Amino acid sequence: MNRRNFLTLTGTFTGGLLVLPEFLHAFGSQNSLVVGEQCLVFVQLNGGNDGLNTYIPYENPLYYNLRTKIALNKNIVIGKNNGMAFHPSLKDFAQMQQNGDLTVIQNVGYPEPIRSHFRSQEIWQTAVDSNKYLNEGWLGRYLDLQCHGHQPTAGINLDSIDNLALKGAEPNSITLKDPDRFKIKPGNDENVKLSNNPQLDFVRKIANSLIEGSDEIQNALKQSKTEVSYPKTGLSKNLEWIARLVKGNLNSKVYYTSLNGFDTHDNQLSMHERKLTELNDALFSFYQDLKQAQLLQNVTIVVFSEFGRRVKDNGNGTDHGTAAPMFIIGGNNKGTILGKNPNLADLDNGDLKYEIDFRSVYASLLKEKMSFDYSKIGIKNMPVSGLF
Repeated sequence: MNRRNFLTLTGTFTGGLLVLPEFLHAFGSQNSLVVGEQCLVFVQLNGGNDGLNTYIPYENPLYYNLRTKIALNKNIVIGKNNGMAFHPSLKDFAQMQQNGDLTVIQNVGYPEPIRSHFRSQEIWQTAVDSNKYLNEGWLGRYLDLQCHGHQPTAGINLDSIDNLALKGAEPNSITLKDPDRFKIKPGNDENVKLSNNPQLDFVRKIANSLIEGSDEIQNALKQSKTEVSYPKTGLSKNLEWIARLVKGNLNSKVYYTSLNGFDTHDNQLSMHERKLTELNDALFSFYQDLKQAQLLQNVTIVVFSEFGRRVKDNGNGTDHGTAAPMFIIGGNNKGTILGKNPNLADLDNGDLKYEIDFRSVYASLLKEKMSFDYSKIGIKNMPVSGLF
């Protein structure tokens, strides 16, 4: 049995909590993750990112006819490929695609789209139909089944508030703002036996998870350091932390963070340029960090927003729309473009028609990267082909 199969099998039967004896380190590279090799990193663009000004149909005259105030000149877009190109602020996205490490999935959305920020984010985070509601997130449901009990650091959310996507029946994820300060000392009641009160027991379980998670996170940070230069922005800092935890073999299955500021109803050109620059620079530093550590093949980065924007501008910006591109970086993706170019001549009441359901992307991630049967968490869509 080769090293990868042996470690995957062993990790499965220990719930992913495995201390390796020294002789096992003789197998293969020291730079690959030891247990649960693959992980997913989600970067959520809050506010509804304008996909048409992110990955641009620069050869389509309707793009310029419908966006007389905010269309980007075809002479400044970059990474031109089959009539599509990146916003000039995404120069490193173009470079990552040139390197074969970035796939664009076009026209991603869902049936009967909702234009409310909160509700559409909830749909993406629970992976249910737009007319259904669920209290547990799709990643939380996955972790409930994957962890066989609970594993405090199976999911890490870098934010100041919890994320519904990671919410499950068990406390398998931790939300934290600054991992370096996430140090929790056990209280005097840590050995108190469970009571007949399930609510109290659940609170105690969460408390114990935080203590265990704190120790694991601090141990991972001790085993890693930052080896590339990151910009001084909030997203960059979060991705730098994630890189440290991955390199320190925390072995979390899922990492989640977000970037605000994409609700560009007004003053879009300058606002969007700033936000895309922040996104580009942070992600490229993260990409370089993982690549230098020879871990990019183990980490799949998913960039998405809750919806795109209207095709026609509103004079100085864009209003809430529907379908938009997703970007997949790393994880041995095929570095291609999936889906047809946006059809600006066939709109649904002024909005793009979605071509690929976002749950098909989730299905691909779970099947190909996590070796998990996506139907077990209620996803019925077939995986996107050609992604990995």
